[in-house]
Amino acid sequence: MLFGTKKKPLLGIDISSTSVKVIELSRQGHKYRVDGYASEPLPPNAVVENNIADVDVVGDALKRGLKRSGTKLKQAAVAVSGSAVITKVITMASDLNDEDMEGQIHLEADQYIPYPLEEVNLDFEVIGISDRGSELVDVLLAASRRENVDDRVLTLSYAGLETKIVDVEAYALENAFLLLEAQIPNTGPNQIVAVADIGATTTTLTIFQNKRIIYTREQAFGGKQLTEEIQRRYGLSYDEADSAKMRGGLPDDYVPEVLQPFREAIAQQVNRSLQFFFSASPHSAVDHIVLAGGSAAIHGTDELVEQKVGSDVTVANPFINMTLSARVKPQNLSNDAPGLMIACGLALRSFD
Repeated sequence: MLFGTKKKPLLGIDISSTSVKVIELSRQGHKYRVDGYASEPLPPNAVVENNIADVDVVGDALKRGLKRSGTKLKQAAVAVSGSAVITKVITMASDLNDEDMEGQIHLEADQYIPYPLEEVNLDFEVIGISDRGSELVDVLLAASRRENVDDRVLTLSYAGLETKIVDVEAYALENAFLLLEAQIPNTGPNQIVAVADIGATTTTLTIFQNKRIIYTREQAFGGKQLTEEIQRRYGLSYDEADSAKMRGGLPDDYVPEVLQPFREAIAQQVNRSLQFFFSASPHSAVDHIVLAGGSAAIHGTDELVEQKVGSDVTVANPFINMTLSARVKPQNLSNDAPGLMIACGLALRSFD
């Protein structure tokens, strides 16, 4: 558990550069239910390079999202981006209790963290028995600059929420990835699955083997480039272009002249990211690709990526086997699902 303790249940809150997403989940037995969700857009520069630049603006958007979702929950989990977190797997004696382990980690933390300890939030989680021997355990150490955590806690507080967990986006994605098994054919031991999360400004490739992250890489590319091209080509404001991108109504040349080149750029970016992975690992192919993020829902993108890379491609929907409350519209959720992976993974922390 990273940067906090929790008490059930929790809202999943994903704060990205262009929107705030809210999800409330519940569970009966082994079956999950989506009790409510919302995605609220943010104005440009409210979040810059994964840092909250204007707490009031983001907090107001979160308030609107909470109202639209219909939730009554007041406790939440939120995440910081992987680029804002230093992680390190260290080996420790297996007979240490949590208190002794915490004390030893703080004594040795300056070996792993290039910042003064008073400037960071630090936490750890035991992963399991070390390959080096049963008397040792592998421990995941995670640290983030205090302002990265504090800005998110302050934003949630502004919106009337109590932050119980600050997670890391990659681990929230890993949590949600476990729900995709039904969408991925021929799952089995050692299967390599690539998740390409195409956000507004960043595309993150995460490689899973045996349902655990083995590789991640970020590239500066995302859906904002499509919005800006619409804005430039048709003389619209940024907000008008973003709305037209989602709702349609653009001129006839939009699909062949603007949208198709962007689809092709997505396929090129995914292929390029995979080539970096292949060059840094013993693997030369992946068994399956999952497209996530807002741009993953663009019609025809999955087919283009499949053609470019030569692997089967699925568009992420972590809610495919969940029931829905009456206030959740199935078609809306299906359309938004690829962009809700991190929020979903955070909401799942309620059931740890």
